[in-house]
Amino acid sequence: MSQPVRIPADVDREDRVIGPLTARQLLVLAVAGIVLYGAYTLTREFVPLVAFLVVAIPIGVIAALLALGQRDGIPLDQLVLAALRQRMSPQHRVAAPEGIRPVPEWLGSQVANTSSNGRAKRKDNAGSTDAAASTVSPAPLRLPAEAVTDTGVIDLGKDGVAVVAVCSTINFGLRTPAEQESLVASFGRYLHSLTAPVQVLVRAERLDLSGQIAELREQAGGLPHPALEQAAREHAEYLDQLGRATDLLRRQVLLILREPLLATGPTDGLGGASPLAALTVKRRVAKQAGAVDEATRRAAEARLVRRLGEAVELLSPSGIVVTPLDAGQATAVLAAACNPDSAIPPNSGLAGSDEVITTAPDEAWDTGAFGRAAFPADDRFGEAEDTWDDGFDDFAEDPDDYANSARRFHR
Repeated sequence: MSQPVRIPADVDREDRVIGPLTARQLLVLAVAGIVLYGAYTLTREFVPLVAFLVVAIPIGVIAALLALGQRDGIPLDQLVLAALRQRMSPQHRVAAPEGIRPVPEWLGSQVANTSSNGRAKRKDNAGSTDAAASTVSPAPLRLPAEAVTDTGVIDLGKDGVAVVAVCSTINFGLRTPAEQESLVASFGRYLHSLTAPVQVLVRAERLDLSGQIAELREQAGGLPHPALEQAAREHAEYLDQLGRATDLLRRQVLLILREPLLATGPTDGLGGASPLAALTVKRRVAKQAGAVDEATRRAAEARLVRRLGEAVELLSPSGIVVTPLDAGQATAVLAAACNPDSAIPPNSGLAGSDEVITTAPDEAWDTGAFGRAAFPADDRFGEAEDTWDDGFDDFAEDPDDYANSARRFHR
């Protein structure tokens, strides 16, 4: 007969090896103790004990703080390692699949002048230009997601594929105890069916009510009663004042399913795969990583679609509606995650990073709105440029030409 196993609430909590100490904490303290004891053994012949303690005690205290201290639930040693990794990594990353190009002189000079905290601008010479260019050392930007297919599947490269779905919410507190138990059991069945990584992300994003406000004001005049029209306009005004007075946020629950390119087999045990099985799987995946072809990727996408269907079926009895995101919506979610404070809300209508934005003026475009032809003919380009600045020389670049243009522009 199987015995029930009690699972801790925090499944990511590290195991305690000796008392309240984990294996990581014991390793840090043991390494610090061995180093101090070795240093004392080597120096006790010619270094007084008091002088050694003056140096050893601060080192021991720092090691104890790194091993036992935490900040926001993260151990201090991991925070220190993350800080060192961030400090040693390149500070300027650019998306350049064609390769990194040298930094323009004007950009390097701008960064150098900004970092000088308002000091006088340096004169343009060879030494200052080289120093400014060395200040900006761009490195290629490596993102986990390489592309988003037309079906909404996110290509993670050698890490596999993923799909994002938005989930509706339910009010758990208003349910009866029996209904709450049913909801927990339904969600538990879905958790027991998992055989691959799954992430449930609850994120807050800015709420833009400009569309609803404009719709209310537009349709208010067509309501059948004046009282309804007045109520609609007052509600639109209330929403407008609410948006101006505070930052409106909405909560979004996302379900992210990830599938490796190569099947890793079933999980053995409640705690996940055994160390031997995990090592065997990693070695096999690393050996077969170079043999991934289009058929393997399609098979991974098929497994991902099947898992998404299982999530829809298993979560629907609890009232949770799972809706997969298409290519545009998935791209918008990734863009919002990378730049959450953007003033422009991401949507599927935004152009991609590799797309060229081209548009033609509509019929209502006034070519003389700015006092000159906005789109002159090819044979009139020279005339249009000359009318912009009479003192501009088309064949010789003179700094006075740019200065004259700037003065005329600011008048």
